[in-house]
Amino acid sequence: MAPQSEALHQFCDLLQKFQTGTLVTHSGNGALHGRPMAVAQVEPLRHGCDLWFVTGLDTPKMDEIRSNDQVLVAFQNRNDQFLTLSGRADMVQDPEKTEELWGDSLKLWFPQGQSDPNLILLRVRAEHGDYWDRGNFTKFSFALGAAESSAQTRGLGGAAQPANPSGMAH
Repeated sequence: MAPQSEALHQFCDLLQKFQTGTLVTHSGNGALHGRPMAVAQVEPLRHGCDLWFVTGLDTPKMDEIRSNDQVLVAFQNRNDQFLTLSGRADMVQDPEKTEELWGDSLKLWFPQGQSDPNLILLRVRAEHGDYWDRGNFTKFSFALGAAESSAQTRGLGGAAQPANPSGMAH
């Protein structure tokens, strides 16, 4: 497997380990607005490593996404690992996908269940990602796009080098 392909697989695998992230959107006045969101699903790399969330249609974040669909999701865990993913967000109404992502804990926000008129799926289509591991002093980035895909690693404070995810902590 090519190093950049390995790095992308590593990134997607790492993303699976995070259950909650901070979704950052652009508010109407140009300021950034973040809020914690439970990740409903991370698509495997063959489907773009996209993120799925279940949310309410009548929330301010949805108004912000309608105005500017460029978002960032930031993650941190207790092992000094940090990950960001940026991309375009879109609202999806798909009964089959809703059923796939549905869990009983969602009844708290959507008392009418999967058919709740306020329920909407939010998909973040991955375009760029960064990962830092302070325990191993490792950083790598990737860009996803139709024209190119790139990945690089960087020792914290060091120069960029071709991706080498084998030195990363799991």
